[in-house]
Amino acid sequence: MNAATEEHVPVLIAGGGPVGLTLAALLARQGIRSQVIEADEGYCTGSRAICISRRSQEILGWVGADAPLVEKGLGWTAGRSHFRQAEVLRFEMPSEPTQRFAPMVNIQQFYIEEYAHRAIGDGAAVHWGQRVRTVQARERDVLVGIDTPQGTRTVRADWLVACDGGRSTVREQLGLQLEGTQYEGRYVIVDIRQKTRRPVERLAWFDPPSNPGSTILMHRQPDDVWRIDYQIRDDEDPAEAVKPENVLPRVRSHLEMIGETEPWEPLWISIYNAKCLTLPDYRHGRVFFAGDAAHLVPIFGVRGLNSGLDDGGNLAWKLARVVRGESPEALLDSYSVERVHATRENIAYGAKSTEFMAPPDFAFRLMREAALRLAVDDPHVRPLINPRQSSAIGYKDSPLNGGESDAWASALAAPGAPAPEALLRDAQGQSFHLSTRFGHGFVALVFNGAPDGGLPPGVAPLRISPEADPQAQAWRRYGLRSPGEPALVLVRPDGYVLGRWHGLNTAPLRAALQSTGVTE
Repeated sequence: MNAATEEHVPVLIAGGGPVGLTLAALLARQGIRSQVIEADEGYCTGSRAICISRRSQEILGWVGADAPLVEKGLGWTAGRSHFRQAEVLRFEMPSEPTQRFAPMVNIQQFYIEEYAHRAIGDGAAVHWGQRVRTVQARERDVLVGIDTPQGTRTVRADWLVACDGGRSTVREQLGLQLEGTQYEGRYVIVDIRQKTRRPVERLAWFDPPSNPGSTILMHRQPDDVWRIDYQIRDDEDPAEAVKPENVLPRVRSHLEMIGETEPWEPLWISIYNAKCLTLPDYRHGRVFFAGDAAHLVPIFGVRGLNSGLDDGGNLAWKLARVVRGESPEALLDSYSVERVHATRENIAYGAKSTEFMAPPDFAFRLMREAALRLAVDDPHVRPLINPRQSSAIGYKDSPLNGGESDAWASALAAPGAPAPEALLRDAQGQSFHLSTRFGHGFVALVFNGAPDGGLPPGVAPLRISPEADPQAQAWRRYGLRSPGEPALVLVRPDGYVLGRWHGLNTAPLRAALQSTGVTE
């Protein structure tokens, strides 16, 4: 196809899964139109990623996809682990009545895709049943060949974002490889439909009588669905392990052991093994990588989809500013710096969880059994088997950290940290969560007064007085020394703190935007 017939788009997104569709919705909210290419004919099948973290709920809330998620999903705060039939751990994730979202919500991945797709509106064209075939990265654009039912078409994109999964065609076309560790332990994944009255919580059994030598995980999902994951032996053939005649007896045995006697039916069966892999860089010129195309992390601790949504939240505002001409292209380098750091943190946690959930050798199996045996009677050992659920990761050494004054009462909101939540009250006396103000542009939290010197364009002020902070959450969590202290805190569009300063002089805030490269 010649240049005259090439289609041009500002942003092309390869992959219409939850990360690609959420990114398209985030860009649309920033006024940037994109095009999404997805090889499948529609949303995924099977539960796949099911646990949505509080941080991911906030990101989906930026595009209005949180309401259907909360309505449909099953929120939870706790979990239990068993060694054989004895309970050895009960954990509670941090939560409080004033929080906007539950720490975790169980919901099938295809619902996330549907809600993100709806949130796009007319802000992007989503092409189902089309597949990226070729990628030619050039200095000023990217030329992408796409297979369609009608033939091949060519798109010239100013920017390409690869959200096309663990077998990314874009990654292959650029000759890039993931680096890291792949574990041998395999888990069969089964969705079944069965009514139950059990509470919503994470359930785990190690060496249960129902499946000796195995590890079993269970999560309730909407629509009366159980998600069951169980480990198979190293000598079992994976192709045989997923056949219904081998899966269903193991599921039946476990359901009988735990007293779930209602009729049930299988819905979906798959198999999985843990991987701790990442690209060393998520930006290659005008091509970016996000989600599984950039990194593969173990399911234990639910860091896969959640980290992919965080990729989208990090990239969207930066790419939008560059496309609009508000920031230099160098700002985009910070995406890779921050998100590679986050992946390495996730991999470190995920590797520890994987070595416990699927021990890679005899020594690890021996240590795990010793810990589980001790945990039956010794509460001091139980934290060793905590699954360490996903949480937002701070960017301590980010190039976008704009500094802070000295002597803050708390490091919770230091530059690079996720901005803490707070329940506030507006001028009409109506309560609102601080996180509802994030997700679009920069927000300056102006404590106790008016900004002195004016705020730069694109920075919205949010004044917070003691009356607006009746539960004293904001001033304490942002590190003020007293409720009436004047202070400024600059929060990025993705809900991370860029800088904080005592007093109301906006000069250091403006200087921070320039020194970090957000503005020229």
